[in-house]
Amino acid sequence: QVQLAESGGGLVQPGGSLRLSCAASGSIFRLASMGWYRQAPGKQRELIAGINSASSTNYADSVTGRFTISRDNAKNTVYLQMNSLKPEDTGVYYCNVRASVPGTGPFDFRDYWGQGTQVTVSS
Repeated sequence: QVQLAESGGGLVQPGGSLRLSCAASGSIFRLASMGWYRQAPGKQRELIAGINSASSTNYADSVTGRFTISRDNAKNTVYLQMNSLKPEDTGVYYCNVRASVPGTGPFDFRDYWGQGTQVTVSS
């Protein structure tokens, strides 16, 4: 019942910037948090940045100071502004939404995932 549409990935040179977007749609009753995860080649998927319903944010140590997560509540959209990109930032970025839907308990949260968007940082 929840669909996530990701966009904004691409190929950039080291030091460049990208902005990822993820728009959530469908029957969302209560949205607990939104975040971005990265799956790098040969590595486990890891949390890069998250933002909760109180607008509290958290970042992986590797991106602190370079990436900024934000949201537009009216559009149910989360963004990830990525600056000073490095080759090690390369990977598939997945949008995550933790939400409840009508017909379940209002605090019965489930995780929903976007299709992933490729980010490649290379010369």
